[in-house]
Parts: sequence; structure tokens; C-alpha cells
Amino acid sequence: MTMQPRTTIIGGGAAGFFCGIQLKTMCPRMEVCICESGRRVLRKVAVSGGGRCNVTNTFEGVSDLQAVYPRGHRLMKRLFNVFSPQDTYRWFEEHGVPLTVQPDHCVFPQAQDAQAVISCFLRETRRLGVEIRTECRIDSLPSPADHEYVVVTTGGVQPSSHLLPPSFLVQRPVPSLYSFRIDDEQLHALMGTVVEQAHVLLPGTKLKAEGPLLLTHWGMSGPAVLRLSSYGARLLAEKGYRHPLSVNWAGQGSATVQQELSRLSADSPQKLLPNLRPFGLPARLWEYLTQKALGERSRAPWGSLNRKELNRLLNTLTNDEYLVSGRAPFKDEFVTCGGVDLKSVNPATLESRERPRLFFAGEVLDVDGVTGGFNFQCAWTTAFVVAQSIARSEGELGE
Repeated sequence: MTMQPRTTIIGGGAAGFFCGIQLKTMCPRMEVCICESGRRVLRKVAVSGGGRCNVTNTFEGVSDLQAVYPRGHRLMKRLFNVFSPQDTYRWFEEHGVPLTVQPDHCVFPQAQDAQAVISCFLRETRRLGVEIRTECRIDSLPSPADHEYVVVTTGGVQPSSHLLPPSFLVQRPVPSLYSFRIDDEQLHALMGTVVEQAHVLLPGTKLKAEGPLLLTHWGMSGPAVLRLSSYGARLLAEKGYRHPLSVNWAGQGSATVQQELSRLSADSPQKLLPNLRPFGLPARLWEYLTQKALGERSRAPWGSLNRKELNRLLNTLTNDEYLVSGRAPFKDEFVTCGGVDLKSVNPATLESRERPRLFFAGEVLDVDGVTGGFNFQCAWTTAFVVAQSIARSEGELGE
């Protein structure tokens, strides 16, 4: 008599639920149990995307996956051949979650509510008979026997974790996708100001990002800063989250900015600086920048600026330096950089190279993306690949 196969999913979360649903769909005779350590399931999904859940991205305009996956881009390129962003879009729509695409290529439920995704997962797990155990904390890894599988989908894992064999390669987890604390009270006074297209970089490195930038009461946030925090996650952790930051407020090259400043000076010599702002910069920010560059001359007529003053203004607009003094004063990061080293898993199946029938999916892997739906796409793709791999091991799928 053949033993009934069983899979235990440790960690639950987005990847765990999606894996459980896919596995039970592919292999109906499989017993699937999702073990969540907390009382509530899918809490991270509920608060993601401001409570709306950015389920994926169209990837339109992404020519190099490394731009959106600072770690693990080669693996994701390979796995997208198995389960792509287009597959994600189709799956949610077919399972009662209509989606909508925003102008920035982010994909959300039409309901603009993460509960649409949560309700879908709970509905599917009930329909398929997936067992869910809450307040089920597993501190040591069970040993999978024949026809028994273990999938780890925890949010992160430390090198000393009892969930892994001692010899496992693990990249130390550090926070990613967080805003910067900057100790500048005048900057804090501009909280709520948004620059639609800023460029930010970490001087002395090649790390840079661009996009909307938000000024807050503790420093800077917004997509540009969040992306830079992802690119520089390991470096910034090593530096204790203290590092110079350069901001190009104009979002343009120096030559273009210089040409625009010269044009304003020549074409509107009588206009006062506060009354004529280049590149559509917000009024309060423009006042702050001109005061920083020109001091008492910040309210002078454009035509009265000499070459030295125009150069100071140019430098402030394109290379305005600050000191990052830490992360935001509250834990707003939702993504971890680090986890199970990709050398430790089979890239085609995500099964442990060292321990048969042990798989990993989602954030526990050393794969993470920038903001914009890329991390959820990693969860869906890796979860699907694991489910497919287990189903194939049980002879439910062809080669």
C-alpha cells in the first residue's frame, strides 16, 4: 500500500499559502499543512502596499532584472520561464481577484484592498482541504521521510537557525526597503513635500536610484530612497546606517540644469528667485534650496546672479549632500536582504542540495526586490516552482 504523501509548510505567509494552494491543485492526494507561528494568517499581506497589496508588476521597461532584484536576479530570470508575472496576473483573475494596472506598472486588486487577496487564499485553502495551524511555532526542522516534504517559507532565517542543517550556507539577514533618517530640522519642516523625479546616490559607490522622493519629519522616503536602500542594504548595514547621500533634485544632468539656470537668468532677469522655479520644484523646497545655496541672496532677481552664484545653485540642485544617520525611527521595512544562500539549493527545483525533500520559497531565500510588486512576484514564482517540483516527485506531473 502506497503511503499518502504529506507536505508541511513552515512559515505560511504569501509564499506558503500560494505554495499550498498550487501543490494541492497539482497533487490532490497530497496532505498539505501550513504552520503559522502567529494567531492571524497573512498579516504581512494585509498591510502591504498601504493595505492594498501590490501583487505584482508588469515589468514593462525592465530590461535588466538586476535593476529590480539586487539579489537573485539570475535565479528569477530562470524561474520566470516556469511562472511569470503574466501567469500571476492570469491566476488571480481566474480565481476571483480582478486586477488593475497603475501608470507606474504596479498591479493591484481592482478593489484596492489586500483583503481581496487574503479572502481568495482562505477560500482556496478551504475548498482544496489545506490544513492551517496557527500559533504553531516550529523550532527545529523535521526530518522528511519517503513521500514527506518540508517547505520553509519563513520571512527570514539567521545563520544559527535550528531550522537549517549546521553546514547550510546562509547570508546574514539585514533590513531592506526602508526610509532614511537625516538630522536636518529645516528639511524636516518640509515634511509632505514630494519631488516627482529625483536622483539619489551613495557617494563613493556606484549605487544610485531614481524616482519620486518624499520628505518626512525624520528625513527622506519614497520610491527613490527605498530602491537605494535595497541596492545598498548590505553596505549600509556594515556602515551602521551612517553614510553620505547625494540628491539631484532636478533629476537632470548638470549640463541640462546649467542650461536651464542660464536661460532663466537671461529670459527673466527681473523676476525674483522665489517666483520662478525650475523643473517644477515645489515652492517650499525651492525656498529651502536657494537659501542653502545663496543665503541672503536667495530672494534676489534672477538676472543679478553672477557666475559663482549660479554655480552654487547648480551644485545644490544636482549634488546636494546629506548624512544618513540611520533608518526611519520605526520599523517600516517589509523586506529582508539575506537568507538561504542560492548555492545551497537546486535552481531548477529550489530543493536543498544537502537534504532531500526540503524546499525553500519566498523571502527565506537570498532573493529580494525593490518596491513595486517585485517581492510578491518572487513569492508567487518560487512557491509555484516548489509546488511543481514536489508534485513531479510524486509522479503527478510529466517531465
